[in-house]
Amino acid sequence: MLEIEIKAYCDDRAEVIRRIEALGGRFLKLADDRDIYYSHPSRDFSQTDEAFRIRVENSTSLLTYKGPKIGERSKTRFEREAAFNDIEAMKDILSRLGFTVAGEVHKTRRYYSLKGIEICVDSVDGLGEFIELEIKGGDREAGEAVLFKMADKLGLFRFERKSYLEMLLEKR
Repeated sequence: MLEIEIKAYCDDRAEVIRRIEALGGRFLKLADDRDIYYSHPSRDFSQTDEAFRIRVENSTSLLTYKGPKIGERSKTRFEREAAFNDIEAMKDILSRLGFTVAGEVHKTRRYYSLKGIEICVDSVDGLGEFIELEIKGGDREAGEAVLFKMADKLGLFRFERKSYLEMLLEKR
């Protein structure tokens, strides 16, 4: 299963939310996310285009691996997540295995669902406002077509393939 995702810069958050709701989008939840990205002890994720992180979202903790991006238009990649209860124990385990913190991303995220697409309206500390559209599936090209069509309906035209972490690291 692939995570097929596109990310767009958002110049008018209120207008995008208005369009989501006008098209029948359903608000799901508000989340305060803290993503802690890790460097592998023996390979460079910036070279392999992989990501490994702990996400703390409200009271939930997830360990996530993301494989290299596939294709040129979207941020499509293999993704696998596992929930866990004890964040301090997980951080200790990773440290003892040689993983080090590569960076952190903090964001406030509003989740919507619209025609099988998860839409996230993100306010990212140090970067600004973005919209992410995501579906899960096996057909990357068909998924991308659906997402870019929806982006057009939402008035989104400036896209970004870099992760928030990559963008923050470049900004520094």
